[in-house]
Amino acid sequence: MSAANKVTLARIALVPFMIAFMLLDGAAFPWAKFAAVAIFIIAASTDMLDGYLARKKKEVSPVGILLDPIADKLLVCSALIILTSQGKVHALVVLIIIMREFAVSGLRLVAAGSGHEIIAASWLGKTKTITQMVAIGFYIADNFPFSYWNIPFAQIIMAIALVFTLWSAVDYFKGSWSYLSEKKMQP
Repeated sequence: MSAANKVTLARIALVPFMIAFMLLDGAAFPWAKFAAVAIFIIAASTDMLDGYLARKKKEVSPVGILLDPIADKLLVCSALIILTSQGKVHALVVLIIIMREFAVSGLRLVAAGSGHEIIAASWLGKTKTITQMVAIGFYIADNFPFSYWNIPFAQIIMAIALVFTLWSAVDYFKGSWSYLSEKKMQP
């Protein structure tokens, strides 16, 4: 197994710990929020590291191309669902993000299943992931340090992330229309 894929698997392994710390009662465990933020930052950082390692060591693989977005979705979607349950992120925001993830993942499966090359992440998809992760980090941290100045930084970044979420979905479908419109596709 390549080093990049090991890093991606480490990101997946960190998700349950992040979830556990996010769900702990902040009054009883005041350190839990800091642990959740730290784990989220470490996990989010591995997203850049695994891609860098794969390219540098020339170990880009179909497994890595498929595994990386799954790891991202586990990290981002689990954090967003918890943040919604805590009343920090509106459910519509999470619904849009999750619907986009299912749609683009489905597109990747259709492309792979019809014999086309795996659809790699575009710069729009990467920007979407980065802006979502930055926003989520600030939401977990209760918008620290911007909360002292009443600046809704997490909300602003999440609004930008939503733009990239929708834009990248349109871009993926537009760029892959040929996969979807092929008459030869087998069920």
